[in-house]
Amino acid sequence: MIAALQQQLAALEARVRDLEECLDRNSSNSSLPPSANPPAAPAPVVKQPTGRKPGGQPGHTAHLRHRLPAERVQHVHTFVPTHCRYCQTALPAEAGPDDPAPSWHQVAELPKNPVVITEYQGHARTCLRCGVVTQAVIPAAIKAYSIGPRLAATLAFLTGRCHLSKRAIAEVVETVCDVPLALGTVSHLEQEMSQALAGAHTEVAEAVRQAPVKNVDETGWKQAGRRCWLWAAVTSTAALFVVHAKRGLSGLAALLGETISGIVGSDRWSAYGHLPLAQRQICWAHLRRDFQARVDRGGPGAKIGADLLLHASVIFHLWYKVRDGTRSRRWLQRLLAKIRPDVVALLRRGSRCRCAKTAGMCREMLAVEPALWTFASIEGVEPTNNAAERTVRPAVLWRKRSFGCHSEEGCRFVERLLTVVQTLRLQRRRVLDYLQDALEAHRTGLPAPKLLTAD
Repeated sequence: MIAALQQQLAALEARVRDLEECLDRNSSNSSLPPSANPPAAPAPVVKQPTGRKPGGQPGHTAHLRHRLPAERVQHVHTFVPTHCRYCQTALPAEAGPDDPAPSWHQVAELPKNPVVITEYQGHARTCLRCGVVTQAVIPAAIKAYSIGPRLAATLAFLTGRCHLSKRAIAEVVETVCDVPLALGTVSHLEQEMSQALAGAHTEVAEAVRQAPVKNVDETGWKQAGRRCWLWAAVTSTAALFVVHAKRGLSGLAALLGETISGIVGSDRWSAYGHLPLAQRQICWAHLRRDFQARVDRGGPGAKIGADLLLHASVIFHLWYKVRDGTRSRRWLQRLLAKIRPDVVALLRRGSRCRCAKTAGMCREMLAVEPALWTFASIEGVEPTNNAAERTVRPAVLWRKRSFGCHSEEGCRFVERLLTVVQTLRLQRRRVLDYLQDALEAHRTGLPAPKLLTAD
């Protein structure tokens, strides 16, 4: 009876630890975002007070106002001195060769009616001889659209970058531009923009799939209330988004193709387990949260988690020196060669831990252990998946506001617009100009402009 009670007590203690671990989950020890932290969670970033005053510090780089070029200036008002401030002698109206350049101050203002309305009229005339009325026909190419390409591109930008709802977009256009806009028109323009960006999406897909290094992540999405997944693959110059019904291998294949090439940075989700270890880089930021979870859980796995957390901190400290150019990758490889055996020994010891979750985590890491160190030897690979997670974050906010899409066409619009917007932002190019050019090309039957610039 004593043995049975001891066994029951151990099971109940394990269950209590599991429940406490669920209650203590936060962004530092799980995949929860900081916005979902419970009230008692620690601050994601704890900064020590420096004692300095807030604001710009002495020696910081000044962010001065940039002077817009002359072609952007519509009105110029000049102030010319008429008399010398010293002797009051009259001054010439024109500048002399030795006079300094004028000072300047520019003021930006939004006109009361920022949208230009063009009305096309088909006039009628009555024949003086036979009395027949002849009506001029407005060309069909003009009547096909009631919203110009620049304004339509702006609506797509408000959706794909600012993530406004259709009602909010209609309200913005009516309030700011004084142009009444129906919700159906907003939906129609979304589909038109989606068709205009189809070629650009294909272009990015081919480039990302052939890229030697990419980071991949996925997040939940919805289509007509049904759960699906938004996949993202990111390189240094392009971001590809694909909405797919599955989170498994079929979803990964829809993103990167049936035959996946290059190094893929990711977390330890099972779909990526089909890739050869030589093609993977496991995210150390995810691992660090897992280590912290073991520490917070307490029990026999806390010491293993603390030791692994310490090694992860050392690895990041070394990586930061390589990233900022202070040290070389060869230097990093030399030091990691000394750290790696210690990490493997800790994982093997943790795989025999009496804490089932700690043992399971260590066994999972041992199975993919070669993929923990890819970043040390291959240029362009980073130890975290932060690039993909940062790119997916705007899509997560969009999903929380819109609850996904209602149709297959809506999902295509989402993946194409996110692909174009995020790719242009990675390339530091103007999003609105490209959207306008793509829509103008689509309306005239021409292919969309190139999205990826040649190196």
